[in-house]
Amino acid sequence: MSEVVIRAENVYKEYNLGTIGYGALYQDLQSWWARIRGKDDPNAAVSLSGKKDYKSGKFYALSDVSFDINRGDLVGIIGRNGAGKSTLLKILSRITTPTKGQIKIKGRIASLLEVGTGFHAELTGRENIYLNGTILGMKKREIDRKLDEIVAFAGIEEFIDTPVKRYSSGMYVRLAFSVAAHLDSDILILDEVLAVGDAEFQKKCLGKMDDVAKNQGRTVLFVSHNMGAVKNLCNVGMLLRNGVNVKSGDIQDVINEYMVLNQAEQNKLSESVIYNNKAIISALKYFSGGHELNNDGAVLMGDSLEIEIDIDIFDKVNDLSISIDIRDQYDDLISHLTNEDGELYFSPLAKSDKKKVFIKTEPINLSPSIYYLTIWIGMGHKESIQLINKALRFVIEQSDIVHRTRPLPGRMKVFISSEWKAI
Repeated sequence: MSEVVIRAENVYKEYNLGTIGYGALYQDLQSWWARIRGKDDPNAAVSLSGKKDYKSGKFYALSDVSFDINRGDLVGIIGRNGAGKSTLLKILSRITTPTKGQIKIKGRIASLLEVGTGFHAELTGRENIYLNGTILGMKKREIDRKLDEIVAFAGIEEFIDTPVKRYSSGMYVRLAFSVAAHLDSDILILDEVLAVGDAEFQKKCLGKMDDVAKNQGRTVLFVSHNMGAVKNLCNVGMLLRNGVNVKSGDIQDVINEYMVLNQAEQNKLSESVIYNNKAIISALKYFSGGHELNNDGAVLMGDSLEIEIDIDIFDKVNDLSISIDIRDQYDDLISHLTNEDGELYFSPLAKSDKKKVFIKTEPINLSPSIYYLTIWIGMGHKESIQLINKALRFVIEQSDIVHRTRPLPGRMKVFISSEWKAI
């Protein structure tokens, strides 16, 4: 039977909105008189979503949250901004306390809620390791034992005795994560550590978190908006929405529920941004397998995707450029198509010209899932004219006949060749 190391029982966290503790009688009287007259509180720290309603003044960041976390679990805590993720981590880290309910924790906790917390700009990296390690709960002999490993992981050996005020932001965050990750703790809590740092640092973070849980038997709680990283790293998930734990369990099931709850947001397709009035995309059509596609249209694995773009010219356009991004449901870039890839080039276009552009991809061999097209037009890839975000949502479905695409190193997942022509 798995050992429970964290148990939350009916946890609430309540905040009073619109007021702060003033410590001066006249300010309290000001606020009281403003409420009586239905006016804005002149001393308010925040308002209630912009509404002049001070009757309740209560906000629940967490509401009746209950869960169990077992030893060795890699827990991904997901949800939109304001869902209560950071509040939950602060309670687990004992930075704040729940208004109601209780948290039972078995073991020692190390947390990194803000990268660099506890660092003093005037102190050296070495001194800050001892300072930050102490703040995070380490004893001096533990820091002595871990010092070389912390410095090596951060990759700042040459600068360890330099004041951190002279560190680059990348050096700063590498050191902070390294201190937190190398604690001899039972539970490691990390909030948005992948929101900073370069790709190599993020890769090292993920590898270290995986090692901490799988090889050292420690429990990791990881908050991130990077669904790909959460899916690859975590085995257990928790979805918070408006302060409520709406689903816990297998990470893939939790991510799927998250995508369903965000469907309304994803359905905001064809969000067009006009940068100037030189041209506009006047019509878009999509086809696959001989059929026109609408949103949520099915494309079989191995089928091609055909796109028709009508462009109206309102002013002189030199070097018209067109690009199409294919992205997955986590907003990761799958492939990037351009007219140059298809060896289609445009001569200068004059006012009242019209162009119809046809694009046909090679057979698409992507895993069954939801994908999006984003379409951009500009001049020479330097000046933007129009961007249509999520112009089409389509679904790749399993097929018995699968053609091979060519993998491409770099930021794209797959290179999809395409044929381009215009009339």
